[in-house]
Amino acid sequence: MFGLLGPNGSGKTTTIRMLLGLIAQDYGEASILGERVKLGGSDVLKRVGSFIEGPGFPPHLSGISALSRLAIARGEKAKVAHRLAEESLERVGLSEAATKRVRSYSLGMRQRLGIAQALLYPRDLYVLDEPTNGLDPSGMREVRSIITRLAEGGAAVVLSSHLLNEVEAVCSDVVIISRGRLIRSGTIGEVMHSGEKEVVFRVAPMDGAKELITIRFPQLLVEEISSSEIGVKGTAIDAGTINELLVGSHFTVSRIVERQTSLEEVFVDLTGEGFDVR
Repeated sequence: MFGLLGPNGSGKTTTIRMLLGLIAQDYGEASILGERVKLGGSDVLKRVGSFIEGPGFPPHLSGISALSRLAIARGEKAKVAHRLAEESLERVGLSEAATKRVRSYSLGMRQRLGIAQALLYPRDLYVLDEPTNGLDPSGMREVRSIITRLAEGGAAVVLSSHLLNEVEAVCSDVVIISRGRLIRSGTIGEVMHSGEKEVVFRVAPMDGAKELITIRFPQLLVEEISSSEIGVKGTAIDAGTINELLVGSHFTVSRIVERQTSLEEVFVDLTGEGFDVR
């Protein structure tokens, strides 16, 4: 489960389009599942199911007709195509709307239909671009469950998103991009711990504690969080050494808490940008 993470306009969809042979890269090469992809496609794409933002379907067709025709276009007989479409619609929770025309679908339903077409056949790799866009919280949870089952079934999944909780909830690995450039990649744990760490100390008395830590550890950022707590930030913090310093200087430390850095904080630390940048 690989998360492609970045703000809107950072290049996520452009990258996916290059990987799927929909647009040409200016230079270099794009490969997927170990095979080079060129503009116009490649045989390796038969092993890939994809969903790119804003999927389009003929508005006058029903959901099941739209999917059935896709399967027929791939060489399936009508009966088999209808069965594949039914199964795919069921997986994304659209069975009851199968016979309704696409024009009557809400944005969330169209998103589900786009995911359904990516799931028509078992694939080795699924590339999903903003699959939960337009879905309510319940729908988002259902899509996350679908994506998780794909990975549990042995497929690799690339999930492009600007939603931090979505990536944190389902992905094992992540790459952060900004303005078309790779910023950081690795497992979720590696990326989460690549930014600054913060340790909060509850200290009494407060007078002099902040100054003591600042003088001893000038490379760390020390802030008074409340009337009884001090926050210490930095990339290399030894909470035990700071505690020993405070206690040895006759301060009472009643609590030490290490705060987990969020993906958003890591992103802002690395790029200086928020997730609404375009």
